[in-house]
Amino acid sequence: MQQRESSKTPKQALQVQHKHQTDLSAWRKGRRIDPEKSVQSHQSPKDQKNYSNQGSLEEALSYFDKVQDRVDLKKNSVLQEHLTTVESIALERGLPSEAFDVLLKVALNGKLADTVNTRLLKSLVPASVIPETSVVSSVSWLCVSKCSGNVQLLFLRWLITMFDFIDHKEQLHALYGFFFSFLQDEKMCPYVCHLLYLLTRKESVKPFRIRRLLDLQAKMGMQSHLQALLSLYKLYCPELVTITLPGKMKTYFKNSEGPWKAAVNKVTRRNQENSRVFRPLFLGTAQPQSRKRKWNTQLIIPASSTNRNSLDEDREKNCVDLYRMNKPFPVEQLQSFSQLLQNIHHLEFPSQMGSVLTNPLLLHYMNCIKDESVYLRLYYWMGQTLQEECTWCVADNNLYEEEFKDFLETIYKTECFLQEGFSSCEEFLYKSLPLWDGLCCQSQILRLVSWIPLSSLSEIKSHLYDPLAQLFFTSSLYFKCSVLESLKELLQNWLNWHLIHSDSESDSQVPPLNTTLSGLVNMVAELIHFVGWISTVALRLENNSTFLLCFILDFYETVCDMYLKYNLPLLIMPPAGVFYPALLSMDSVNLNQLCYIMYRYRTNLVAAKENELSKKEIRQFKFSSQTYQEYNQYIIAMVGCLWTSSVFQKDIHPQGLCMDDELLKKTAVQEFKTSFNIVNHPAMMGYAVLFLQQAWPDDTTFNFNLIKGKKWNWYLEYLYAQGLKGLKVFIESSINRVSQASHSKAGNVQV
Repeated sequence: MQQRESSKTPKQALQVQHKHQTDLSAWRKGRRIDPEKSVQSHQSPKDQKNYSNQGSLEEALSYFDKVQDRVDLKKNSVLQEHLTTVESIALERGLPSEAFDVLLKVALNGKLADTVNTRLLKSLVPASVIPETSVVSSVSWLCVSKCSGNVQLLFLRWLITMFDFIDHKEQLHALYGFFFSFLQDEKMCPYVCHLLYLLTRKESVKPFRIRRLLDLQAKMGMQSHLQALLSLYKLYCPELVTITLPGKMKTYFKNSEGPWKAAVNKVTRRNQENSRVFRPLFLGTAQPQSRKRKWNTQLIIPASSTNRNSLDEDREKNCVDLYRMNKPFPVEQLQSFSQLLQNIHHLEFPSQMGSVLTNPLLLHYMNCIKDESVYLRLYYWMGQTLQEECTWCVADNNLYEEEFKDFLETIYKTECFLQEGFSSCEEFLYKSLPLWDGLCCQSQILRLVSWIPLSSLSEIKSHLYDPLAQLFFTSSLYFKCSVLESLKELLQNWLNWHLIHSDSESDSQVPPLNTTLSGLVNMVAELIHFVGWISTVALRLENNSTFLLCFILDFYETVCDMYLKYNLPLLIMPPAGVFYPALLSMDSVNLNQLCYIMYRYRTNLVAAKENELSKKEIRQFKFSSQTYQEYNQYIIAMVGCLWTSSVFQKDIHPQGLCMDDELLKKTAVQEFKTSFNIVNHPAMMGYAVLFLQQAWPDDTTFNFNLIKGKKWNWYLEYLYAQGLKGLKVFIESSINRVSQASHSKAGNVQV
C-alpha cells in the first residue's frame, strides 16, 4: 500500500507525463506493459534504445524491490548487472520519480552491503522531481538504524543536494524535530545543521532548541554550521538568542554536492537540449523554463506544498480564508501587487531562495519589509552558488560560461532593483578577482563591482583595488575604459546610498558596515585617489588616448559635484596627470567637459566657503586649504591657456606648463604664446576655420589674427551655438568679470 501511494503522488504533482514515464508508472502499479504495443512502428533507433533502457530499468527496480536477504555483490552477477543498469541510466538521463521509493528503501534498509548502498545513493539523480513521500519514507529507515553511519551521512548529503528537486516540503517540515535530534552526532552535525537551515521557519525556533545549540557550541567551540543556525534563529526570535554572533555572512557549510554535481549538470543539459525528454510543469507565476543547472532551476518559483487541486477548486474561498485567518500565503498564488499588499505580513517565501531573484513582487516585499531572515537565506544561497559555479575558480566549469553569465546578469538586475549590493556577491568578487583573467564574464563582473557595498578600507584596497590594478595596466584600452565606467558607477552608488541615509541610521537590511560619515568620506576619498592614480598611468600607456580621457572625465564629473549634489563634505581635484592632458587635448569634447568640471568645482568650493564662514558646517569636515590652492593653480593655468595667452609665464603648478622664453624660442613656433587660446588651440582650430569661412567667405588665407575685437565676441557666440556649454559656463564664471570690464576694449586682448 505504501508503494502504491508513493507512485501516485508524483503524478498528481506534475500533471504532465511522458510516455516513458507512463510505462514505468504502470509497472509500479503491478502491471506489465507490452513493449510491442507501446512502441510505435516509426520510432528511430534512438527511441528504441530509450525503450530498451526503460525495460532494463523496470527489471532492475523489480529486482531491488524484491530483495529480501543480504546479497554479496562480488558473487552475484544479477545484482551487478542491475546495479550497473541503474547507474548508467541515472548518469545518462536521470531517474524517473517512481524509482526513488524503491532505491531509497533498498539503500537504507541495510539488506545490501555498504558498497552497494553507496553506489545506489550516488546514482540517485532525478530526471524531473523527487516525490516528497519517497523522501519521508526513506527518513523512517534512519529510525531503525539498519544502515551504517557512513550511509546515513551520504543520505543527508544527498538530501541537501537534491533539496530543490523535492516536489513538496510540508511533510519534511513536520520532521524538523527528528532531524534536530541528530545534532548530537559530531560527524553528522554539520550536514544536519545545513538541512535544518533549509527547513527552518519562524515556528521552528524554540527555546529548548536554542539551548541545545548553545550547549553544542560550548562543547565543540565556535563551529560555522552552528553559527549559521543560531544566526537564523536570532533573526526570527532575537529575544531568545542573546549571544553575539558574527554579523557578516560567511560560507557556513561545506559543499555537499560532490558525488552528484557532474551527473546533475549532464542530465539537466541533456534534458534541455532534447525536447523529447520529459520536462516537468512548473507551478507558479513564472513561465515554464528548461532546467539548465541546479542554480538556474532555483530561479523558478517552486510549487507550494499545499494541495493544488483543492486550491484550484475553491480558489476565491481559500484566498479569503487566508486573508482573514492570517495563515502563510504561498508565493505561487501571488499574482498582483494588490495581493502582495494584502498578504505582505504573512507571505510564505519559497524554500529555493533563488526564485526571489526573478519575481518583482517578492523583490518589492524585500524592499518594503525589513525581514533580515530573508536576506540571510538569500545571501547564504547566493554565496554558495557563486562559489561553486564560478567558471574560472572551479575546474571543469568552463563549459557553462554562458549559463554563469546569465546568472551574474540576474544578480546584477536584482541589485539594481533593490538599489543595494549583496555582501555575498562582494565576498565572491574579493575571492575570485585575483584569479580572474579579465575576459571571462567581463561585462557581468564589472557590473557587479559597481554594486560592492561599503566595507572596511583595508579589505577593499587589498581585495579589489590591487587585483583590479594589475589587470587594468596589462589589458586593452577598452578594458581600461570598462573598469573606469564601473568605478564611476560604484562611486555614484555609494553617494546615492549616503544621500538616502544621511538623515537616518544605517538601514537594517544592510549588513553591519563602516557607514559613519567619516568612514564614508575615507572610503570615497580612497576610491577617487585610486582612480586618479590608474588614470594617470593609463594615459601614459595609451598615449593620452582621447577615448580613454572621455571615461576619466566622466568620473570626475561626478567627483566635482559631491558637495552640493550628494551632500558629502569632500572635494578632491584631479591629479595633474589627468588635468593637463585634458587641457591640451586634441578633442574639443574633452576640453569642453574639462571646462564644465572646473565650473562645477568652483560652484561647490564657493558654496563650501560660504558655509564655513557662516559656521554651518562641522569643523571636522572643513575643506583643507590645499584643495583651494590646487583649484586656483588649475584656474590660473586654464585662463592663461585659453584666454590671456600667458600660460607659459604664469602657470604656478609644480607639474604645470611654465617654461622659459629661451626654451620656447627653440621650438621654432612663431607665436608660441597664443598657441593654446580658444582660437589656436588644437581642439578649437576646426571651429576657428569654420568661423573664418562664414565671416570672410572670400578670404582663403585663414588668418586667425582676424578674430579679435568684436569678431572675438562673435566667435564666442559661435562656439556657444555649437553646443560648447561647458566652455560657456567656465568663461562666464571665471573670466566674465575681466571680459565685461574691458568689453569695449576686447580688441586689445592678445590673441
